[in-house]
Amino acid sequence: MTETRPVVAIRGLVKAYGFMPVLRQLDLDVMHGECVALLGPNGSGKSTLLKLIAGLTKPTAGTIEVGGWQMPQEAHAVRAQLGMVSHQSLLYGNLTARENLRFFARLYNLPRQGRDARISDLLEQVGLTRRAESLVRTFSRGMQQRLSIARALLPQPHVLLFDEPYSGLDQDAAAMLDEILIQTHRDGQTMLISTHLLERAQHTASRVIILNRGRIALDTPADAIPPNQLAIQYAAATSDAQQASTNTNTESTSQTEQPA
Repeated sequence: MTETRPVVAIRGLVKAYGFMPVLRQLDLDVMHGECVALLGPNGSGKSTLLKLIAGLTKPTAGTIEVGGWQMPQEAHAVRAQLGMVSHQSLLYGNLTARENLRFFARLYNLPRQGRDARISDLLEQVGLTRRAESLVRTFSRGMQQRLSIARALLPQPHVLLFDEPYSGLDQDAAAMLDEILIQTHRDGQTMLISTHLLERAQHTASRVIILNRGRIALDTPADAIPPNQLAIQYAAATSDAQQASTNTNTESTSQTEQPA
């Protein structure tokens, strides 16, 4: 029987900024083909976790392996297996959509044979074929996000990381992004998506993880959560963080109102 290894394996992960811990002894396995939604309040460690996996910051302690390669010692090999979509599009406004993808194809050292065909396929996949020769600076936020996904998919990475991909999108653009993410998951891509949008997370993901104060408070298959129940489970998993925030605000108000 062949042993199945996780694509992403994290053990005892700690990340602290000075004396402020962000992630605390985190253990996590992500298997091939999973689409994992990372949920949690601000400061719970979602974006930090993605940055650590991408090698954009170093862990304070613990290990991260992607495809059997370890971060940060083998960061070059790991980055070759990753595609990331973040708040910044990393696109060039004075180039067309097709020119952007050709530029990144050269950066990724993709073979020249078949390169243009792949670019055309990706532009069609993200719904930008008709705007392929338009300058990216003329694109809406949603169109830029779609092109960013095509850029991330270009080298056929083993793992895709999405950090708040719905940020700044209107409802139509968000719905189209849903379709792209669902189709990418159906194609067998492994994905981790950080988002605050609970309903979209449950709709697009195969697995839901809720982070709270740097730890995993809930880890469950998305289809194990009954309809309209994710918000309730989220509130229960993060209640101590919300209570702490309320207490802090109350103390601050109380101190402000005290006479000098």
